[in-house]
Amino acid sequence: MLDLHYWPTPNGKKVTIQLEECGLDYQVIPCNIGQGDQFTDDFLAINPNNRMPTLVDHAPEDGQGPLSVFESGAMMLYLAEKTGQFMPKDPRGKFAVVQWVMWQMANQGPKTGECGHFRRLGDSEGDQSYAITRFTDEVNRFYGVLNNQLYRQPYLCGDDYTIADMICYPWCVNWAGQGQDINDFKYFKRWFEALSERPGVQRGMAVGETLRNDPAALSNDERAALKAMLYNQRARPAPETGGLL
Repeated sequence: MLDLHYWPTPNGKKVTIQLEECGLDYQVIPCNIGQGDQFTDDFLAINPNNRMPTLVDHAPEDGQGPLSVFESGAMMLYLAEKTGQFMPKDPRGKFAVVQWVMWQMANQGPKTGECGHFRRLGDSEGDQSYAITRFTDEVNRFYGVLNNQLYRQPYLCGDDYTIADMICYPWCVNWAGQGQDINDFKYFKRWFEALSERPGVQRGMAVGETLRNDPAALSNDERAALKAMLYNQRARPAPETGGLL
């Protein structure tokens, strides 16, 4: 059995798409990031970075007890290896996929997240125009990267649908909120619409659709506490005793 510690964000939905496409049995364990579940000791025991999602495989190949994997890209590589699905076997094909997984984790995901953050923030914390322009333009560049990659081939790594496609898709769904127009990227749009019709993608995107927090229901004090918990985090102190020093 696979446990997925999850909240319905693009980073979580990458993994649920793969789980659904692979036809795997899994259990969703809600990790309510708006209530601080990611900071509990139990969660930190499986994910030292206090970010969801996290995957726990209770039947790993080595048979040595539960195996936990954090970082969504690492989870997707793990599942691809475990199942033998959606990942080429030959080195050239495999690393074509791996490099796009790395691209998504290092570029598309973080910068698109920053784009959304500053666009939602608006001017509530002062003039954000530089940050909004900076990250909106960078996200526009990403759509161009995808569009050019899809100019002559149906999927990011060629003729076959892989985890490279799955990992990029959820971050594209809110293109309008990112200040983009996908009609400017016709090859990307063709790919996006094709993936949107896949039953596995639809099921994966729908996981946890009832799990949500309503910011409008929070008091001013609760909103301030949520902001303090989620933003501008600094290092967590290590225990004073029991270490190697």
